[in-house]
Amino acid sequence: MSARTHPRPHPATTSGVGVRLPWWAVALPALAFVTLLLLISDPAQAQAADGDPVIADLLERIRNALASHTP
Repeated sequence: MSARTHPRPHPATTSGVGVRLPWWAVALPALAFVTLLLLISDPAQAQAADGDPVIADLLERIRNALASHTP
């Protein structure tokens, strides 16, 4: 028994219509890239935010617990 073959669809025609991106589709990734590049290039300027002391205490306890189990 032979299987029926399906005809190939016609290739899409290119009518010369280009794809246009909105301005923010280029600007936002560029801005994010520049921001991250500036943070990497001068880490001395980065400052830790003043957070909740409970969270800082919890993170310190986790760090100490992990350090005590490391060989």
